[in-house]
Amino acid sequence: MRILYHLWLSPHCRKVRVVLSEKKLEFGLQTENTWQRRPEFLALNPAGEVPVLLEPDGTSVSDSQTICEYLEEVAPYPPILPTDPVQRAEARRITAWFDMKFSSEVSENLIGEKIMKRFLKTDAPNSALIRAGKKNIHYHLEYIGWLSERRNWLAGDELSIADISAAAHLSSIDYLDDVPWEEHPPAKEWYMRIKSRPSFRAILADHLPGEPPPKHYANLDF
Repeated sequence: MRILYHLWLSPHCRKVRVVLSEKKLEFGLQTENTWQRRPEFLALNPAGEVPVLLEPDGTSVSDSQTICEYLEEVAPYPPILPTDPVQRAEARRITAWFDMKFSSEVSENLIGEKIMKRFLKTDAPNSALIRAGKKNIHYHLEYIGWLSERRNWLAGDELSIADISAAAHLSSIDYLDDVPWEEHPPAKEWYMRIKSRPSFRAILADHLPGEPPPKHYANLDF
């Protein structure tokens, strides 16, 4: 069986979990405390970062987008990338937006400060960074709303890796109750659609010890 080394609230790990579930591929989860720098894990990914997918034959694949593109090749149905080259490029562009821009402007400021510092027992959370993350998220929700009002899904007619990446990031922030859904109805409606997919059930069942999610977190219609 495939094993996914992950951290529970990592958006990049959640992205891979959803793709695996969309493709109905069996896999097990292995929590990896990356800050421990285990030699066995570093042998799989010298960068020391999750996610890492370990195949039954011992092959390891790291980096969330690399893993997803790999899975698209070894298990092409159902597809997570459009067949049209222009739409494929658009799906990849939007995916990069969330994996890079949203991650640096929102996810790192909220998850990094509120959760990771607690586990690492380093400095106290930086309130200025938390405020910045809460401010920045509005811009991204507006963009999701703009896209979803003009297309069936974020990158086109069909669900793609773009939707999965965006939803993975937002689900992690939503666990912290830091997504102002009521101020962004189009984005909320889009998220409800992807949140209702079977591939999202395991993520909505996640619970961190001592850090329960808000009541609406697993509610499919908020």
